[in-house]
Amino acid sequence: MSEKNALGASCGNSCFREAVCIHTNKVYDSCKSKECIRDLRVYLTTDSQNFINNNSVSVKPRTAELLFVNIDVEKIPYNRGFYSVDVRFYYLITVEASTTVGCPRLLSGLAVYDKRCILFGSEGGARIFRSNYTADGPDYQHMQRTNNPTAVVETVEPILLEAKIVEPTYCCGCCCDINSVPAPICQCFGGEELDLTDAGNRLFITLGQFSIMRLERDIQLLMPAYDICMPERDCNCTGAGGETEDPCEIFEQFEFPVDAFFPPRQESSGSCGCGNSGVGGANTCKSRCK
Repeated sequence: MSEKNALGASCGNSCFREAVCIHTNKVYDSCKSKECIRDLRVYLTTDSQNFINNNSVSVKPRTAELLFVNIDVEKIPYNRGFYSVDVRFYYLITVEASTTVGCPRLLSGLAVYDKRCILFGSEGGARIFRSNYTADGPDYQHMQRTNNPTAVVETVEPILLEAKIVEPTYCCGCCCDINSVPAPICQCFGGEELDLTDAGNRLFITLGQFSIMRLERDIQLLMPAYDICMPERDCNCTGAGGETEDPCEIFEQFEFPVDAFFPPRQESSGSCGCGNSGVGGANTCKSRCK
């Protein structure tokens, strides 16, 4: 594949095979965010909620996992081509709770965070229908929907920065109350029910979240084609005569995992790219950089 790409780049437009029309997604607008979400309410499972109600508990953060992102795109009135993108993040939160006696215990719950942004997605007057199979179709909601752009949200795993237990009278100042949870989200808690009431003590956390949001539309582009993309590697693991390859011969092709036995140390930021710690560090660095 690399040889074919190099060939197409070297000969330019003079040797491309044909012009092909491809269907792809064009990004019309995008934004990125780095957010520190303070005082986010965690709705604990019933067992975890009873534990913090009946004990004097101190907690420390453990893990935060992004379970699902619900996205809704709506056209903004009187502002042609712009759309509001409403996003709801569902997090699985795990903290470690400690009491004056006994071993620490892991508590789990659900945190929900809502975010909105305004992005440009242009306007499309065409109605798009596809032959994709839809169970129990036709879908009435999809039949009535206009040609809106598609919103895409990319995230990395959130960072759980802080966790604290507060009294029921504590006011967080955010609109994070929820009345119901989708069934697939509830299944992520091993069959345990979530306590969505306001009675008893509460768990609040601080999260760090990185995300990218964009609006895309379908588009057709005319592109030069230099050759077909035929895979060069064989998928099967058998020899020419149909016999299975010797596993020891396959193992002989593996490189010895040196880093697994001797983890690499952190290198300094100097121009040489190696530190001077240890005996003969400076001389070793000079010899490696020659």
